[in-house]
Amino acid sequence: MESQVNKLSQEQLNNIETISGKLTHSDTLSGRDPGYHPDNLKAGVMATPDSAEKLSQLLAYCNAQNIPVVPQGGLTGLVGGSVSKSGQLIISTARINKFIEIDPISNVATVDAGVTLEELQNAAAKFDLSPGIDLPSRGSATIGGMSATNAGGIEAFRMGTMRDRILGSIFVRADGSIVNDLAFVLKNNTGYALTDLIVGSEGTLGIITRLSIRLVPLRPVAATALFVFPTIEAVLKVAEHMRRYFGSSLRATEVLWREFAEAVAKQHGRQFSDTGLGEGQFLLLAETEVTSQGNDEERFLSCLEELFEAGLVEDAVIAQNNQQRDFFWLMREDSDVALRGFPHIHSFDISIPLVHLAEYAARIDHELRQLANNLSIFIFGHIGDGNLHVMIGSQEPFSYESVEEILYPGVQEQGGAISAEHGIGTEKKNGFKRFISPEKQAAMIAIKKALDPNNILNPNKIIDIS
Repeated sequence: MESQVNKLSQEQLNNIETISGKLTHSDTLSGRDPGYHPDNLKAGVMATPDSAEKLSQLLAYCNAQNIPVVPQGGLTGLVGGSVSKSGQLIISTARINKFIEIDPISNVATVDAGVTLEELQNAAAKFDLSPGIDLPSRGSATIGGMSATNAGGIEAFRMGTMRDRILGSIFVRADGSIVNDLAFVLKNNTGYALTDLIVGSEGTLGIITRLSIRLVPLRPVAATALFVFPTIEAVLKVAEHMRRYFGSSLRATEVLWREFAEAVAKQHGRQFSDTGLGEGQFLLLAETEVTSQGNDEERFLSCLEELFEAGLVEDAVIAQNNQQRDFFWLMREDSDVALRGFPHIHSFDISIPLVHLAEYAARIDHELRQLANNLSIFIFGHIGDGNLHVMIGSQEPFSYESVEEILYPGVQEQGGAISAEHGIGTEKKNGFKRFISPEKQAAMIAIKKALDPNNILNPNKIIDIS
């Protein structure tokens, strides 16, 4: 922590504590895990209001005092969206977590922002329902944080991102006004879609306190299989075939470069050969759900037989038990392996239309390996929606911008996105300025100025305003 932990006066700190009911100082914060960015807790002071009303009073005070605030959820973001510094106040929504209500008739959950995804999943599961979104960080990622960053995850290709799951919200503006845009119906054309605007804004336009979320039937897993292929084109063909064959019962189609899978397995004391698969640089992890038609395992075997007969698949393994399934998913979900293994790591997350994905993947794989000596390149992602995660580790420092120069050119022109599901935060601001149209940036700045004229809400994230 910085020696001068904050520039707030003692009077301001006393008033903040009186309003929020709980204030945590540097002596306690210094012992906490800062999450995925070492500077998340640098402000040295954190308020944790336990209601929208207290948050409203707190923001009204901070706005009047021109105190910049940094909203924080589960601290699982990867682009510096929760970074704070001296002179700012961290506002955690961790204590706004007391309300979860499941409506099994309308298939809607109403949930406080500080509730974790896993808590919502467990509550919905009691009614055989699911929020229709899943992430490896489900145990710590909060619903508010996931909404603020418009998280995607494993099921986005069939269920959509958080923005697609959310029906309405309650959020607090910079001036402390509470906006109730909560709704429990899909069809809602009552003016501007404020919730859609707040979702994905990374806490720069308002702080979410409560959400209503669409639920879907929870179905058990029918079959999980791991395939290996010589080319990314082969992965795409099989993933598309399975999507058409299984329709909405296809739960996951995840792609892994072999180098990534081997690194994860090794970190856990396993060998990739434990999968039983042979040679091939690209892996496909596919999973289906039980349907009302029944015979789901037989249907999976039938699909697999078709793929072999068509010459689209040469090597595949179906998980025979939960332990084997867990091992397959471990290799996909434990991306922290890169963070553990290298002192210098940069993480990127790109969306590419499937028609361009094979060419793009081949280009970046080649160019990244020419960038510097001794780089370890881990690529994996959601092949169903064209979202690739690229993590690059090294024992020596290397430039974030040098990787951007490889990954970003042409992405927007092809209809893709330089940030698929992690947001912009601080780390992607330069890329955002360079590769996003000036007209879009200007429109966003106008919205920011209208909703937060004093620029107190998560300042210097995504865009800068004068």
